[in-house]
Amino acid sequence: MSLPRRDLLAQLAGGLLLPGLAVAVDEQPTPTADDAQTPKQELYSGEVVRLGDALRKRKIPFASEMEEHVVLETATGELIPILADWRGRAFYQDERLRKRKVDLVGFRRTGVPYLQVLTIFTVNDAGRHEYVDYWCDVCAIPMYEIKPCDCCQAEIRLRFTSKDLPADVKPAAAR
Repeated sequence: MSLPRRDLLAQLAGGLLLPGLAVAVDEQPTPTADDAQTPKQELYSGEVVRLGDALRKRKIPFASEMEEHVVLETATGELIPILADWRGRAFYQDERLRKRKVDLVGFRRTGVPYLQVLTIFTVNDAGRHEYVDYWCDVCAIPMYEIKPCDCCQAEIRLRFTSKDLPADVKPAAAR
């Protein structure tokens, strides 16, 4: 029986590599034939909030099951739900990433309302963009959600790195 690629990499990173070497292991899915149909990356701007808060603000009644969902609220008031996958899950886990101005690189598939986030940028008080990830100071590897380090199991920290938005990603058109 063979191990899935990420499990094999995690085992390698966990004990078989030479000290000082690290492999970034995330939970990105293995590419499939459907990947050729992945929409182009676009820039989505706004503020990530809990859906319950956004609906209450609009005086829209809702069931309690929707309270914890997170959405991107755009400047025009559109609510775009965020997919809780390997990258978007950070917004569900970490309240420090919500209720602040963000620019998200991602895409939406035809017929699916969810935004699949690939890269998170926040805007600091000085108006500069900062790339967001989680960082292990022991292993010097990035991760994309709150959990123990994939390599050494140490605690990781939220990291903001000053970085400009990618020049080749254009703003998403309003739907």
